[in-house]
Amino acid sequence: MSLYSPPPAPSAVRLRPAVVEDADLLARWDLEPHVIACSTDDPEADIAFVGVEWREEIEAASEVSFHLIAEVDGRPIGVMQVIDPHLEPTHYWGDIEPNLRALDIWIGPPDALGHGYGTQMMTLAINDCFSDPAVTAIVIDPLNSNTDAHRFYQRLGFEPVERRMFDADDCLVHRLDRAKWEARA
Repeated sequence: MSLYSPPPAPSAVRLRPAVVEDADLLARWDLEPHVIACSTDDPEADIAFVGVEWREEIEAASEVSFHLIAEVDGRPIGVMQVIDPHLEPTHYWGDIEPNLRALDIWIGPPDALGHGYGTQMMTLAINDCFSDPAVTAIVIDPLNSNTDAHRFYQRLGFEPVERRMFDADDCLVHRLDRAKWEARA
């Protein structure tokens, strides 16, 4: 028998649809420095998603765009947005092929960083996206300056495809094709 116990297994992440009651939590997370740093290169920024009214975003959920809250042991620790970039009404992704999904992810509370929750969140969301047989690939748009995010996504199988401006944001678009994801399993 060992004198040392193995480290505890990480708690499992569960994704659930965002509800209006999550709006205040998302607004608080928008003020976290690590969330701001992932959303803008502006060193003067004091909020992550300027102009986003979370209550309205959540109420506007549809099959084309919706948010998921990540929980660990019932505690909200992150959020994901899932979009059909070809059909979403703002045309954020511009002229893009059909049968894709776009993901966005962030961890809210600083003490939830570095526990593998982001990997669990992405794995759950990717599996859910590819459960639709029509979906051929997933795209993401981390800031070009966010090299930690690039490494994170590339460990999951995403490949950089183009550097692109989204409004004032200089991003490095990554793509994960279904065949590559399925080959990992």
